Amino acid sequence: MSSSDSTDQEARDLHRTAYVADAHADALLWNRDLRVRQRRGHVDFVRLAEAGVRLQIFTVVSRGFPFIGGFPALALALGWPLEAIRSPWRRTLFQIERLTRTCASGAAVLATTPGLLVAAERAGKLACVLGVEGGHAIEGQVARVQELARRGVAFMGLTHLVPNELGGSSFPLRGRLGLTELGGQVLAAMGEEGLAVDVAHASPRLLTALLEQEQVRVFCSHTGVASLGPRWRNLDDAALRRIADRGGVIGIIFGTPYLGGARLEAVADHLEHAVQIAGEEAVCLGSDFDGLVPLPAGMRDVTDLWKLTAVLLGRGHSRTRIERILGLNLRRFLGEVLGDLERRRSQGGHDLPGRAEP
Repeated sequence: MSSSDSTDQEARDLHRTAYVADAHADALLWNRDLRVRQRRGHVDFVRLAEAGVRLQIFTVVSRGFPFIGGFPALALALGWPLEAIRSPWRRTLFQIERLTRTCASGAAVLATTPGLLVAAERAGKLACVLGVEGGHAIEGQVARVQELARRGVAFMGLTHLVPNELGGSSFPLRGRLGLTELGGQVLAAMGEEGLAVDVAHASPRLLTALLEQEQVRVFCSHTGVASLGPRWRNLDDAALRRIADRGGVIGIIFGTPYLGGARLEAVADHLEHAVQIAGEEAVCLGSDFDGLVPLPAGMRDVTDLWKLTAVLLGRGHSRTRIERILGLNLRRFLGEVLGDLERRRSQGGHDLPGRAEP
């Protein structure tokens, strides 16, 4: 067996034993049955299991690119209900409810507490965690933050590809706005409920404000590092350090437009730089699977995730470091966030619908 074959086999074996987790997938957008193996897209429960993934964050997307505005047309083509086509809030609830029902079938566990993370692991089932990509989803109604928490959402980004009434977006030529007064109110409500804030699409001014506030936990679900390519949404070293100092994690994106290269080695380069700056306990995977971005050459879907692990092994990284990056760091962070949510729920008296052990 050649050295390359030996490394590949070690990577495959590691994916059978390590706790693998990913901080960002947009699979809910495509209205597929995640319980069965799909011919399209990057993830479903079957392929996630084959890849050894034990925890997957599913993000809710409710608005598209700023210069296209075709999200309602996409929702119509996918057969979404009319109310979901018309309203970002209803689009958000539609996707949340769909994942909730899918997990309630027993195919996976909607992890809304630290205990359910543990229960999913013991039962050998995928743990699913919900996040919302863009605070426009609540349509300016601060009270809806509580409803998101009640439904098990663990985090929300204030903005996505378009600036909104809460703050600015990192999208090119759209990012001069910082944190607005309403954005501050929403952030306070998130703190009261225990939601974390995702800074992945924040404008520079909004990013500064979010990293300075102390009300909510901060992390980045999917990004590249600016030192390896100052592309429009990559984080600089100061932001990487600040997120780590706050106890957050940084998910490294697989989308090649942000990596400066089309090979898996480019993902490894960004992971290594993030580890160098933020520390090996603050870096995780943030694939952006199913997020309309091209994946590196040789990666068709999540079942090829072991190939990235093989690159890291080939570069001499220890199994301890790799296991942290593959999932233990994200699991630690989400355990803390879900613990915050559970404590706030117990104090506020509202509970989750359909909450059941696997």
